[in-house]
Amino acid sequence: MKRMENRQHRKLTGRIWRKFKNKKMMAKILIAGLVLVLCCLLIFNILIWTSDVSKIEEPIPQPTIIYDQNGDVASKIEASNIEGVSIKKIPKNLIHAVIATEDQRFYKHEGINFIGIVRALTQNMMSGEIVAGGSTITQQLAKNVFLTQERTYTRKFKELILTKKIEQTYSKDEIMERYLNQIYFGEGAWGIQRASQTYFGKDVNELTLGESAMLAGLIKAPSILSPFKDMDKSVERRDLVLSLMEKEGYISQNDVEKAKEQSMVLEGKKTDDYKGKYPYYVDHIIEEAIKKYNLTENEVLSGGLHIYTELNPTIQNAVEQVYRDDEMFPEGQPDQLIQSGAIFIDPSTGGISALVGGRGEHTYRGFNRATQLKRQPASTMKPLAVYTPALEQGYEIYDRLQDSPINIDGYQPMNYDKQFRGEVTMYDALIHSYNVPPVWLLQRMGLKYGTNAVERFGIQLKEEDYHLGLALGGLNEGVSPLLMAQAFSTFPNNGEMVEAHSIQKIEDADGKVIAQWHNNTTRVTDPLVAQKMTYMLKGVVEEGTGMNAQVEGWEVAGKTGTTQLPFKNTGGAKDHWFVGYTPQIVGAVWMGYDVTDENHYILEPNNSTVTNIFKEIFSQSKTEFSQKEFDLPLLGKQLKEQRKEEEKRRKIEEERKETKKEKKEEEKKERENRKEEKKKEERKKEKEEKKEKKKEE
Repeated sequence: MKRMENRQHRKLTGRIWRKFKNKKMMAKILIAGLVLVLCCLLIFNILIWTSDVSKIEEPIPQPTIIYDQNGDVASKIEASNIEGVSIKKIPKNLIHAVIATEDQRFYKHEGINFIGIVRALTQNMMSGEIVAGGSTITQQLAKNVFLTQERTYTRKFKELILTKKIEQTYSKDEIMERYLNQIYFGEGAWGIQRASQTYFGKDVNELTLGESAMLAGLIKAPSILSPFKDMDKSVERRDLVLSLMEKEGYISQNDVEKAKEQSMVLEGKKTDDYKGKYPYYVDHIIEEAIKKYNLTENEVLSGGLHIYTELNPTIQNAVEQVYRDDEMFPEGQPDQLIQSGAIFIDPSTGGISALVGGRGEHTYRGFNRATQLKRQPASTMKPLAVYTPALEQGYEIYDRLQDSPINIDGYQPMNYDKQFRGEVTMYDALIHSYNVPPVWLLQRMGLKYGTNAVERFGIQLKEEDYHLGLALGGLNEGVSPLLMAQAFSTFPNNGEMVEAHSIQKIEDADGKVIAQWHNNTTRVTDPLVAQKMTYMLKGVVEEGTGMNAQVEGWEVAGKTGTTQLPFKNTGGAKDHWFVGYTPQIVGAVWMGYDVTDENHYILEPNNSTVTNIFKEIFSQSKTEFSQKEFDLPLLGKQLKEQRKEEEKRRKIEEERKETKKEKKEEEKKERENRKEEKKKEERKKEKEEKKEKKKEE
């Protein structure tokens, strides 16, 4: 009995001890977690405390003037908070209209709307990339003044720190005042005072409720919603803002009805044709001035600078005209446009002649698909990762490559037509964009030669990119049209690549040079290899996948690319590319949806749209160029002889195929004749048998 009692006592003691140990462990975990949270909060608060946000107070003395490559005025940029409109002069109705439209919890949150962030994070996680933000008015102010529009979590984290610092430093009214003084309202109007004068010819303190609602409604998409362009759409947006104001309790139903009855009289006008011109190019100038020359956005917008650029107005106008023409592009979905970006570079100088970063409404310093895009380049990578290093290693244009099923550690590339040809020349493999030969060739000569070449072309690779899929453009992160155009500029420039840039020099308001472009040229490959590549890429346009890029009377070289969809059993593509060039200009065109899913992808299987875009832009701007044909002096007799040999071989092969075909047809005919003879004999025999039967009867 005592033993039983002792055993039960030990069990009870053990259970108590285990519970005690578990509680101790939990306590340790909780303490460690608490310490970690406190450390994170401490670091976050230190970062907030050390952040300097005083730049938002800097004055804006005068506009910055942008000059094109000829030294003529191309565009002007400025920020309207130069007038420093006090919030006391801004009608309450206007402030309420902006809050109801842009940030309904503005006076309740401390700079960060966590509900909006959670909603945006959910959208981002579902799409696999950053496509949405939960920005408050304070965050927008921080982003516009201190940061770029790049869609990364690092930028978002910096934005949160600056937002908290702004909220700690300034009152809500001060934040609202600074926000309304620097936001863009379209028609070249920066800030609420300039917007009021531009649209209604009056100072901001004279605005009516209806006018205030209309201006607040412009913030989302000023170009599309401008009453100068579309009064009906602008009024529709005004009415929506009025409804939101009523919903938030700022105005009554009666106020809404009275405001709707008020006719919108536009007394203001756009006074300077240069303001707001070439918006995507100007965005890139601002980015380059900030990143390369360490200027702030405020200095660029308000410093009265003179920025001399590489912009070619003829090409830029051609690009913008093509991108305004919806007929040039496939029809998208109601909720998403098929997007595109294009850039053109002078290969001899690296100067960016023209660019457009998207279709539809332009957002000031918004996402620029010509320069900030990160998408897999597909087959446009083949010349860089495979064929250039192959030529460097001694392969020749008409060397024969394997085009039969291969399996390299489970990787089994397939040609787009699901066919194999046994062997093809390097030339044919490139111009017809076969997939198996370049993978086979990269594996045979060694992956290191491919990765080395790609990095020489200015495309930085990560560890995850070191695989044979690189031959077909399989990158973990992706590239922009800017990077691809810069890389291809090596070929018409005899193997040298000049860093792409838009700014030649920057002068301050007094004419002193404060920034200067210094030529940055890299020898990527030797001139002979560059000329051989041009010879082959010329073939892509003359007789291969890029035939739609042909321009009558001009030699054009280039490469198409198509990225497969990430889901199966669906025809179409995720991305279409064309990187093309003539002797004096290189252009890269990308097309696709910003967010690709099973309802949003390119339906057309070929690259006809992007090649047509390149062709149309070049056709509209070809008066800028004099050299119509490529100068390939190093290719000489050897290539001509190789070409003759290849043509002879092709002819023999075609004759063999023809003979084989004829032989097959003859054999088929013979078989059919024999069958017919047999049938005749059978019919004859049958008749004779019938006759015999009749006789017997």
